[in-house]
Amino acid sequence: MISFVLEVEDLADTRFAISPIHETVVSLRVLREPGLHALHLPWRRAVLDQLDTAATELLRCLVGPDRGLPDFLTPRPTVFAATFEDELAVVRRTAPDVVRRDVLAVYPRGPLPDILRPLTAADDTPVLALRNTICDHLQRLWDTAIEPSWQQMRLVLEADMTYRARQLAVGGARLLFADMHQNLRWRDGVLHIDKMIGRHRVVVSGRGLLLVPSVFAHKPAPPVSPDEPPVLSYPCRGVATLWAPTPTPDPTALTSLLGAPRARLLGLLDEPLPTVEIARRLTVTPSAVSQHLRVLHATGLVTRARHGRHVL
Repeated sequence: MISFVLEVEDLADTRFAISPIHETVVSLRVLREPGLHALHLPWRRAVLDQLDTAATELLRCLVGPDRGLPDFLTPRPTVFAATFEDELAVVRRTAPDVVRRDVLAVYPRGPLPDILRPLTAADDTPVLALRNTICDHLQRLWDTAIEPSWQQMRLVLEADMTYRARQLAVGGARLLFADMHQNLRWRDGVLHIDKMIGRHRVVVSGRGLLLVPSVFAHKPAPPVSPDEPPVLSYPCRGVATLWAPTPTPDPTALTSLLGAPRARLLGLLDEPLPTVEIARRLTVTPSAVSQHLRVLHATGLVTRARHGRHVL
């Protein structure tokens, strides 16, 4: 179990961030274990067709036997939504001793795979070469497998954050963490994360807790090392909508009352969504969606709230 001790100021400074490099790195678990997240199997098959064998082998080996990932690959976001290139630049500057420490931390009980053997060298040169090769492969993984779907992923992540912010506003920290995952428990100012590799207690001490939703995460995951700043990635809601086919209308009373387009649209709004995402899922234009939303809003069937660049 890993625990975060949160004082009042830490709770006041709890915030969310979106991290494209985090999504790219966490997706390596899906590449290594196809049964870990069945929803992503279509994505996994497409990715493996585009990566060469050497890249796939190295990226898979970055996932330890307990599914841990080296902390240096997922630097703590410093802004709400950094670009992948900015975050990768941070990874490329990682010192050799930190690369060694973080990779060895995810292989605590067994030998390193042969492809990671350069990390055992006393000289820093092979470690730096391996670090740069990893970054190159991550760049290709982003370009081919994540970036083409990033806009859809980001909308799902932002919808989750809107939901969590409402939970926090309505019920405080207890309600915020209540339905994130069964491995999370909030009690007496301490957030407990069960079923972790590490067994340590982190006193946040005014640094605040950063929450990073993830479409590829299968459970909450703080950094492996207790020395890293307090971050918690967690599985976000609505992941199934990413690869789901366009919904089809059912001949129900609601369809008879509203008409098929508005009934389908209303069915999508179990979660807050922006107009462009609704249009994508229904394969129609945003202007067509806006016309129907105006009618539904006028009747009180939907409400609106601004979130950053979007109206949800």
